[in-house]
Amino acid sequence: MMHKTANQPRAILDIDAVNKLAQEDMATVNLLIKKRLHSDVVLVNQLSGYIINSGGKRLRPLLVLLSARAFGYAGEQHFDLAAVVEFIHTATLLHDDVVDASDRRRGNETANARWGNEAAVLVGDFLYSRAFQMMVESDSMHVMQILADATNVIAEGEVMQLLNCNDPDTTEQRYLDVIHCKTAKLFEAAAQLGAVLSNTPAEVGQNMARYGMHLGTAFQLIDDVLDYSASSDKIGKNIGDDLAEGKPTLPLIRAMQQGTVEQSSIIRQAIEEGGREHIRAVTAAIESTDAIAYTARKAREEADKAIHCLHDIPPSIYADALKTLADFSVSRSF
Repeated sequence: MMHKTANQPRAILDIDAVNKLAQEDMATVNLLIKKRLHSDVVLVNQLSGYIINSGGKRLRPLLVLLSARAFGYAGEQHFDLAAVVEFIHTATLLHDDVVDASDRRRGNETANARWGNEAAVLVGDFLYSRAFQMMVESDSMHVMQILADATNVIAEGEVMQLLNCNDPDTTEQRYLDVIHCKTAKLFEAAAQLGAVLSNTPAEVGQNMARYGMHLGTAFQLIDDVLDYSASSDKIGKNIGDDLAEGKPTLPLIRAMQQGTVEQSSIIRQAIEEGGREHIRAVTAAIESTDAIAYTARKAREEADKAIHCLHDIPPSIYADALKTLADFSVSRSF
């Protein structure tokens, strides 16, 4: 493994370099995903393959791979666990799209729009159960505990988000709680798994978990920013989709706090009713209150916290890549 002194610049400076570093490992994971997706039921193969191959960033399995390599892991279990993490993530996407009645994801038609809600839910269940089969094969109670706890917390986060929908009184803290459970928890598990595989001390594993939690939070906050500032071609969904679904994300919560009485009233009505009727007025309120900049600052704080959690990781190109991933989470436009 390559090492560098503390005052040398990072060798891995952008997401393309990170992906190139993990290219060989990720190719192995992709082959494994294809193999373990197989089912004798044709519809399972069609639907699961469709969403798995629909252009996702593969950030969560990438985290498993980078974390394991950063601690000098030389085995092969990180490939299996990276695939497990991607299966869990994909299952949550299938279920999310049904709950949200979404018809577009990553620029493509959603699985539920193409095959129906029933098929999407059931194939999501297949992916969850396949993930648990693979967890058992790891023969590690610690690994199983991390992933089982993560899936349970994610489910709680989904219910919390459902309760917040169409509720304009959702606070910033309540929203952050949803992010931590629904999105950041799987980032946390992915980052921690690499350390656990490498038999690092418990404290180091916890630091990696915290890294993943802060990274996932930053990533979701930037998703909130992009929902009101990026083109649909880049983010693969329509501007204001969260508002249309009645989701009170941080830009909306901040704009209600900082806006005029009239602006706050319009945003409250938009959240309560959902839809896009008030999208122009809401967007104007978000812009005039600097709610986008506020949310972006919060994301940057989370990314900085993530990088700080890597203080006891051995210097290497993989450590550099983990830091770059945190920077990417807040600098991306897609």
